[in-house]
Amino acid sequence: MSGARELAAAVRAGERSARTVTEEALAAVAAGDGEVHAFLTVMGDEALAQADAVDAAVAQGRDPGPLAGVPVALKDNLCTRGIPTTCGSRILDGWRPPYDATVVELLRAAGAVALGKTNMDEFAMGSSTENSAFGPTRNPRGLDRVPGGSSGGSAAAVAAGFTPLGLGSDTGGSIRQPAALCGVVGLKPTYGSVSRYGLVAFASSLDQIGPFAANVEDAALLFDAVAAHDPRDSTSLPGVHPTTLEAVRAGADHVRVGLCPDLIEGCAPDVASRVYEAAEALSAAGAKVDEVRVPEFAYGLSAYYLIAPAEASSNLARYDGVRYGLRVEADDAAAMNTATRTAGFGAEVKRRIMLGTYALSAGYYDAYYAQAQRVRTLVVQAFDRAYASFDVLLGATAPTTAFALGAKVDDPMAMYMNDVCTIPSNLAGHPALSVPFGSGADGLPVGVQILAPALAEGLLFRVAGALEAGAPRPGTRS
Repeated sequence: MSGARELAAAVRAGERSARTVTEEALAAVAAGDGEVHAFLTVMGDEALAQADAVDAAVAQGRDPGPLAGVPVALKDNLCTRGIPTTCGSRILDGWRPPYDATVVELLRAAGAVALGKTNMDEFAMGSSTENSAFGPTRNPRGLDRVPGGSSGGSAAAVAAGFTPLGLGSDTGGSIRQPAALCGVVGLKPTYGSVSRYGLVAFASSLDQIGPFAANVEDAALLFDAVAAHDPRDSTSLPGVHPTTLEAVRAGADHVRVGLCPDLIEGCAPDVASRVYEAAEALSAAGAKVDEVRVPEFAYGLSAYYLIAPAEASSNLARYDGVRYGLRVEADDAAAMNTATRTAGFGAEVKRRIMLGTYALSAGYYDAYYAQAQRVRTLVVQAFDRAYASFDVLLGATAPTTAFALGAKVDDPMAMYMNDVCTIPSNLAGHPALSVPFGSGADGLPVGVQILAPALAEGLLFRVAGALEAGAPRPGTRS
């Protein structure tokens, strides 16, 4: 399938019909998703109806929008009116939201076609998309490997060529890490730049919706379509967000890049070597590259795995068998609540609820949750010091290339370590982007991460465009 920009331009010009593009995408999913399992729900009839509306607008001489007729995969924690939204959990089995998430409304206004809902780790808790109650997703780059998580279904849909674009959510790396493992572009935007209205919450102070795309320009195009102030989201940033698409080809000349060993050390040698090669590529593109140490990043993982479970413990209390989703009947309300949550939640969700409840409990709140928030402040201050001397930071996205299915499911700590490079940006609320940069020793994709201060997405896309232009040929091993 062509890129998003090319498809949209062809549809807007009347050279292609949105219905034909959608039919081709649906056919690709039908032919290939049996082995990948990127989608939980394919919205065939709804997608074709959206495509027909785009074609009608073109026929009437109206501009259907910058994403005219472009198929998009939606992570299954984004509410879609009347369409099952499971969050990868049995506890929401059968729930059909009565409203659309703001990003879904914005996509429709931009002329995009929502193709379906994608698989994910249950309630976005995981790094491999193996925690889904509906079975794992496989990495299209190697079907015996994980696609990363928790947005593995959307990343896999783009990597497999089912859709040019996808939306995911990123709480501790859940867009960037699967983007790296699947060899696509993934952006976690500034906290508050994309509305969270209609995103089923995991950890409300960390969650952010962002794009997947096969290339940097398409990622910028999708981000520009969904970044907007929303009065329905109290954390939504006011004002008009500047567009970023033009920044992609602006080059990295004179950009001050801080190569951060704290986001490289501990990574596999083949991943680390690609990051250093990326620094050389940016230097060759005119950037000023120097090393910067940010030792506070080492504390990010510990702080995150107290803050995020604590917020999840609060957010997931609403799933009680009363209002929506699964209900397991019992003799009284308390027993029903216990039976429903026992049957409806998977092991990883239960683990994090228990961890978060403990961290918030009387006698432990100050020692754990409050202390983690103080560490979060230290991370923010460390970023501020680094950005006083550098425009962006450069590091690895994930410590390794895609690992084998089943390799880490029985070792939570090994799984959690996959987020060690991505978590700091979530704690600070800053944007960060993963761009493919060659392959590892096993031939699987390596992602390089670019980090920037709040609301500096345009700068991120400048640097990402330069990196993409200087990346090794796909399949080239380190």
